[in-house]
Amino acid sequence: MGDHVARGEEFEKKAEKKLSGWGIFGSKYEDAADLFDKAANSYKLGKSWNQAGAVYVRLADCHLKLDSKHEAASAFADAAHCYKKSNLKESISCLEQSVNIFLDIGRLNMSARYYKEIGELYEQEQNLEQAIAYFEKAADLFQSEEVTTSANQCRQKVAQFAAQLEQYQKAIEIYEDIARQSLSNNLLKYGVKGHLLNAGICQLCRGDVVAITNALEKYQDLDPTFSGTREYKLLSDIASAVEEEDVAKFTSAVKEYDSMTQLDAWRTTLLLRVKEALKAKEMEDDDLT
Repeated sequence: MGDHVARGEEFEKKAEKKLSGWGIFGSKYEDAADLFDKAANSYKLGKSWNQAGAVYVRLADCHLKLDSKHEAASAFADAAHCYKKSNLKESISCLEQSVNIFLDIGRLNMSARYYKEIGELYEQEQNLEQAIAYFEKAADLFQSEEVTTSANQCRQKVAQFAAQLEQYQKAIEIYEDIARQSLSNNLLKYGVKGHLLNAGICQLCRGDVVAITNALEKYQDLDPTFSGTREYKLLSDIASAVEEEDVAKFTSAVKEYDSMTQLDAWRTTLLLRVKEALKAKEMEDDDLT
């Protein structure tokens, strides 16, 4: 490890020396870029991620001086991937710089990929507002490049986090739209019932029984096979439990579904919110009688 880091430092010193010396314009930046690249590789082998990240930033600067924008953007992305292991803030900053250059040269697909990556870093930090912002940017760019599957993956992240932040209407609109799109695609059809279940759970979180009843009718019109699914039965049974203010009925419906198809953490969290609201309503009614 130490040998690799020492070699990296040696290459880095040589690169800095090239930059501070005289040379035909361009040639010194090319020579320095080659040395910075070798330094970064040595640092990576030595697992010295901060040093590797910093050197990739120097490499990106050399490429910018040479007007090699694609190479500069790639170097910023390499820097970000090194910093990801040690410094998330720096990683995000480098990805932003990479995205800006890729946008400038019209590489929208690359920009979308790195916006998605920034969203994932904010997700890791549990900064859901920022994660939403970047997943939305990624989705828009993927959509403009007609990479619909990637766009929808990002939009599902937006819906997931929006619901966690109690922005239920936003989540509902996204899930319903993805379900609508998926119906016309043979590969994606199987996922429709899941998207409609997610939208329905978000409807339940809003606490409006009329809205969930109307939604279930709308989902049947959208996909006539939906009414025969366990997902439809779960939503229908919960809607009845909410209307009747029956916590036991709610619990039974969720248990029945979960015994056949295990609920993930996101759905469980939202259903617990519905249950808590139902319990509070039941207690309120008990107090009045």
